[in-house]
Amino acid sequence: MSELHEATRKQLRSFVERIERLEEEKAALAGDIREVYAEAKSVGFDTKVLRQVIRLRKQDLNERQEQEAILATYLHALGMLDEPNASAAEAGPADAGSLDAAA
Repeated sequence: MSELHEATRKQLRSFVERIERLEEEKAALAGDIREVYAEAKSVGFDTKVLRQVIRLRKQDLNERQEQEAILATYLHALGMLDEPNASAAEAGPADAGSLDAAA
């Protein structure tokens, strides 16, 4: 491979350094997020459920309702629910709507 021109090498170095800085910032933010979860846990919140809430709040309401309906169908098929529609699929959208309102 031919030797890179000086300008190209500077540009490449700039990209690498920017990416490295962003990776450092990302690691710092991940540490901050872990601290918030630890704080929530220390006051009695279930962090596994808290992570689910965060994930659900990122979803569109229709997408969330569809996934809950599919989950209810699967659980019913496995005998894990008494009735096909007596599930989180019915309670979920109302609860999810209140989550959206809080956002």
